[in-house]
Amino acid sequence: MTRIITVLITLAALVAACTSTTHHRVTDPYGAVVRMSNDKTIHLVFSADSAFEGAPMALDEMRKRNVKGSFFFTGRFLRMPENDSIINRIIADGHYVGGHSDGHLQYADWDKARTNLVADDSLLNDLHLNYEELSRWNITAQSAPYYLPPYEWYNAQNVAAINSTGLVTVNFTPGLWTSDDYTTPDMENYRSSQELLDLLYDFERQHTLNGAIMLIHLGTHPLRTDKFYRHLPAIIDSLSTKGYQFKTL
Repeated sequence: MTRIITVLITLAALVAACTSTTHHRVTDPYGAVVRMSNDKTIHLVFSADSAFEGAPMALDEMRKRNVKGSFFFTGRFLRMPENDSIINRIIADGHYVGGHSDGHLQYADWDKARTNLVADDSLLNDLHLNYEELSRWNITAQSAPYYLPPYEWYNAQNVAAINSTGLVTVNFTPGLWTSDDYTTPDMENYRSSQELLDLLYDFERQHTLNGAIMLIHLGTHPLRTDKFYRHLPAIIDSLSTKGYQFKTL
């Protein structure tokens, strides 16, 4: 592990250059990048730990439109033999593939203070295991420096630990509720696909989506029959007509 972390740290200067203010990147209060630039570009992000049933459809539609996205996988997902073919297709299609932790740890409590739940050494060991799995697809920290924390939830200590390795912690743009597509009707915070669409387009009108990071889950619980990912083609087409381009991180 020490050797891997040492190699990662050598990337710090490069990362610092990439995250300079000349790129107009925006970070959240904990240090994660939540907007990549001020350009009229959108970064579609997809994460997976287990369910991924919507991926073939999404990849077909993205290929038709020559749109590239960024995929973040846990080590657990990468170890499932049944996922090998879809991972190979994602890589072959030229999408970004990066880490999402090894065991999908919860870094911080859901309380307001985001109380720390994982010691730095445990977090870094889990991170190392994630990149070990990615290496089976010839994906390294150098080629995939952007990292999406599990649950998209963390605190400043977690981000500092991740970034100390030379990686860049990213998360979806606050105010974009597309990540709530995991909710099911029995949950208090359930949001239908129509509500998520309305919130997305309203946010674009008020704040633009320049440099935005938009997270969509391509696998959700069977209880959610209203699959938001089915709206991906229409989202791409609608925002493209407004002049947005879709790029990887």
